[in-house]
Amino acid sequence: MALTLEQAWRLGWILLKAVLRFIFMVMNNLVAIPSYVLYLIVLQPVRLMDSRTFWHIEGVMFKWLLAMVSSWGWAAGYTVMEWGDDVRPISEEAAVVIANHQATGDVCTLMMCLQDKGTVVRKMMWLMDHVFKYTNFGLVSLIHGDFFIRQGKAHRDKQLFLLKDHLDKYYHSRDRKWIVLFPEGGFLRKRRETSQSFSKKYNLPFLKHVTLPRMGATEVILKSLGPQQENGSLAGGDATRSASKSRGLQWVIDITIAYTKAKPMDIQTWILAYRSPTVTHVHYRIYPIKDVPIETEPLTNWLYQRFVEKEELLAHFYETGAFPPPKGQKEAVSKEMTLDPVWLFLIQSLAFASGYMWYNILQYFYYVFF
Repeated sequence: MALTLEQAWRLGWILLKAVLRFIFMVMNNLVAIPSYVLYLIVLQPVRLMDSRTFWHIEGVMFKWLLAMVSSWGWAAGYTVMEWGDDVRPISEEAAVVIANHQATGDVCTLMMCLQDKGTVVRKMMWLMDHVFKYTNFGLVSLIHGDFFIRQGKAHRDKQLFLLKDHLDKYYHSRDRKWIVLFPEGGFLRKRRETSQSFSKKYNLPFLKHVTLPRMGATEVILKSLGPQQENGSLAGGDATRSASKSRGLQWVIDITIAYTKAKPMDIQTWILAYRSPTVTHVHYRIYPIKDVPIETEPLTNWLYQRFVEKEELLAHFYETGAFPPPKGQKEAVSKEMTLDPVWLFLIQSLAFASGYMWYNILQYFYYVFF
């Protein structure tokens, strides 16, 4: 069927916008990421004299880089609506974050919705698939101290050993607080069939909107970073205290990401903005670490139950367009997560100004020595 003139104009505008956004984001990466690396090279004497100050500065720049990614979606009208528990009161405390994983856009969504949660973004550590190491942002994550994990049975034991070693070396020394992982170990569309077959074989819950989580990384994190164990559980995380002196994990934050009409958003959509403006919904549920079992079998059951709850949350959302209210309440309350456009503009301006400055500095030294 032939396109009408109006449809042709609309398609042309979408294509033009996608091309212009792609060009801008390539330029954004070409100035922001090298500037981040060069600033840190120059600051190496600070790292030797006062590593805490160095990683504080690095964390601030890391947050700015993630804000740039957030601005790409924000400018396209991709916003976030938040539900459930308020995580701001515990934003300065150590926590492990578990989230469902549907597409590459999940990471971008978390980058956006955590921007206004105190120092969370600059002090967080990510666990992500090893393929991410080879993307444009891989070098930044490598420097920041994120962990790239290789999936598959053949690599599992070695990867868990490397993860424990990584946590021992970098988590406390770089003053990290929140550690984010996707326990499903892959995208929903890729793992759903395998997960359902596994569930049927072992008489486990049958899930459609999430998959059964894998235990390895979660168990390593809890055992490596949790407070002293008490009666098979982790000590700490008293809900009556908003501040803790413990250096160990105090909370588990369960994040459930839901997309409108169950259509996940990938990084290509985030960059090119060929989808109409849409709202992604993020639900938070907080658990004190003392309520989390540490032994393998109880922990497995506990984590399975979290994903059964995610299944129920998502089923309710896709049926009604809203998450269910907390127990004892008649209606769920949501809040739109907002970013300051002036702040985003200033960060983008700083990135391009830094790129221009470093270009001139490197050009000067090139002429001097060559």
